[in-house]
Amino acid sequence: MIAVVIAACLSLVLTLVGTPLLIRVLVKRGYGQFIRDDGPASHATKRGTPTMGGVVVIGATLISYFLAHLLTGSLPTVSGLLVLWLAAGLGAVGFIDDYIKVSRQRSLGLRPAGKLIGQGFVGISFSVLALQFPNQYGQTPASTAISFVRDTSVDLAFAGTLVGLVLFVLWSNLIVTAVSNAVNLTDGLDGLAAGAASVVFAGFVIITTWQSTQNCDLMSQARQGCYEVRDPRDLTIVGAAMAAACIGFLWWNASPAKIFMGDTGSLAIGGAIAGLAIMSRTELLLIIICGLFVIITLSVIIQVVSFKLTGKRVFRMAPLQHHFELRGWAEVTIVIRFWIIAILFVVAAVALFYAEWVSHLD
Repeated sequence: MIAVVIAACLSLVLTLVGTPLLIRVLVKRGYGQFIRDDGPASHATKRGTPTMGGVVVIGATLISYFLAHLLTGSLPTVSGLLVLWLAAGLGAVGFIDDYIKVSRQRSLGLRPAGKLIGQGFVGISFSVLALQFPNQYGQTPASTAISFVRDTSVDLAFAGTLVGLVLFVLWSNLIVTAVSNAVNLTDGLDGLAAGAASVVFAGFVIITTWQSTQNCDLMSQARQGCYEVRDPRDLTIVGAAMAAACIGFLWWNASPAKIFMGDTGSLAIGGAIAGLAIMSRTELLLIIICGLFVIITLSVIIQVVSFKLTGKRVFRMAPLQHHFELRGWAEVTIVIRFWIIAILFVVAAVALFYAEWVSHLD
């Protein structure tokens, strides 16, 4: 647990200190946020606010992770490194997208094809590598079985190894794309995405910590209910570093925001959340633990489908947070209430996770 505490503390300090330094650099270069004219009128005042703040979140997480291992004399694991690769890789795609936007002062960054290729390369490489590197117990970082709070009996490798690999690549990339886009949609108000993400990462810290104490490989006699998860303690380090980085960034991102995370941050955070879920065998639990992100994403889907089918909009504007803005809610009020919703979903997910473990004791 010492490495977990070190990673969290270092990540928090690095973001608290590093973010204002990045703000100065971005302001000096004139890299400010481009605000769309069709957005809420209140957002016009945010034009020119520095963006690409996700660079600090990613950097603080990577530095604190490796320093935590160095200071405790432990070695990084394949599971932890793969989650970091997914986060950093998607963050790099987001950085290119953000850079094009701010340098050319337009709302369109990377072309869809370029963005798809970049995300596809990172996601596919992560998926393929996640089924390699078996440990002494034959466990690979990820599993071809679809999981809820642990692996279920539904195994994507039912028709053979090659088919299982292809199906797993498709399944894991669906998760990565869904979560990263959901976080991106949520990142529309000051502090909303950073605050909600920190709560989700905290939930994964609790889950992976419990998995590490109840891990089948660490028990002299594996008992019913133990978790067959590889490297859960290292996943805890990653989750703690990401949670602390989001909190440290939130200090500067809270209303009125001094900096935005941009696609650099939202894609990286989404990738880290998806990676933690896949590695900790809690893939379907994501629907609950990321409940706020799910609701916001559904609001966009409902809005688009309704308009195409009926020509009418369900919400005044999507994503959902902007609907409440147009109804006259203060931005801070929306953010705090959405944070409360995010906390309730995470508490429900952790409670469900624990209840499933308790059921094995009967």
